[in-house]
Amino acid sequence: MLTKLRKRVQQALSAEARIAHQLGLTPNAISAIGIVLSFLAASAYAFALAQPLLLLLAVFLLLASGFCDTLDGIIARNYHQATAFGGFIDSLLDRYADAVVYAGIMIGGLCNVAWGLAAFAGSLLVSYSRARAEAAGIKMESVGFAERAERMLILSAATLAAFFWLPSLNWGIIILAVLSNFTVLQRAVHVYRWLKKNQNTQTN
Repeated sequence: MLTKLRKRVQQALSAEARIAHQLGLTPNAISAIGIVLSFLAASAYAFALAQPLLLLLAVFLLLASGFCDTLDGIIARNYHQATAFGGFIDSLLDRYADAVVYAGIMIGGLCNVAWGLAAFAGSLLVSYSRARAEAAGIKMESVGFAERAERMLILSAATLAAFFWLPSLNWGIIILAVLSNFTVLQRAVHVYRWLKKNQNTQTN
């Protein structure tokens, strides 16, 4: 849903990408910083019940991780550093980042474990469904309500609200579980329709 907005953000971050490039930061280095920030965010979630101020730190770290996830792609494209292996590593680290953040929330007792697992499974399957579809030559960008950027924003908003009313984070996880798994369904329907249309075209 945020694909068009993401492209505008990427254009706006060209100056930051230039600075990072001048400092010698490569896309892989930015990706590594992003995954470290995700682990720190997960740690903040894990101990947030004892110290609610950690929720605010978790939001900051989560958004900073998302910033790195955007910046590494901009550097790769603008400075001709994009490689197939780099793209693979970036996608792989994104999945680890998602996993560790959801784990931190569940370990910290901030959400119902069943809903947490459902949200986690949905986030992985959203990415997996795109990878499988694009391997078959089917474009999937912007298909579905809850791509990674949307999920991070929802989680950040729910975490910020939880600082004032703790159950907000559990409700945010429930929303993520529903939306992410619905997105998987949307993508499955999109793939089915695309294949059916193209099979009919070939038959005719």
